[in-house]
Amino acid sequence: MQRSGTISTWNRNPADEEAMGAAHAPIWRRMIDVSVPDDLRDATVLDYGCNQGGFLRMLYDRHPFRAGVGIDIARESVARAELLKRQRPIDYRAGNSAAALGHIFDYAFSHEVLYLLPDLAVHAADMKAALRPGGAYVAAMGCHTDSAVWPRWRKAISETSSIPIYDHSLDRVAKVFSETGFTVSVRPLALDAFMPVTVGSEYFPKIVDQLRYYSQDKVLFRFVRSP
Repeated sequence: MQRSGTISTWNRNPADEEAMGAAHAPIWRRMIDVSVPDDLRDATVLDYGCNQGGFLRMLYDRHPFRAGVGIDIARESVARAELLKRQRPIDYRAGNSAAALGHIFDYAFSHEVLYLLPDLAVHAADMKAALRPGGAYVAAMGCHTDSAVWPRWRKAISETSSIPIYDHSLDRVAKVFSETGFTVSVRPLALDAFMPVTVGSEYFPKIVDQLRYYSQDKVLFRFVRSP
């Protein structure tokens, strides 16, 4: 995101792109459980970096909202999201600016997007312009320099990603959003589910890596726009 133009897909391997939604579903459920109010019937919702649209579909099926928009720079992913939305009140668009959508949102979400952005200040300003005063942006982030697995992950992700990746610390993220006019809070994702174990995983060579990642390294930021 946050760069001119669009790309075809995030992952160079189409099969991995298709599998991304199923792999992320337990994380999305946890994000929703700990950060979403029960009543969204009058709310407008944004998913920044929506990929194939699975998060907004899951959110609507659990907590119906008035309208939702998903934005992503991956054209084929957005086209796939449009095909899968059915009758849900969601609009998926290819692009990189939330403010340019022409909506003011009550809530915004992103999952593992921040480490793909070269300029966090530009993103924070963009999200501020797209949110109403008091609106909340919840961003999941496990790919950061404070994570024990990041040195290994950075290399692995770089080999499959269609765009560059960046080294951001949790403190840097908090500082930028605070300076942009957000109240910043954070909590561990603390995934409340059994996690499938893949023997020989490139990302989690040891089970303890996986346990630590989901209980400590992967966090949810909540940025609330100041009045």
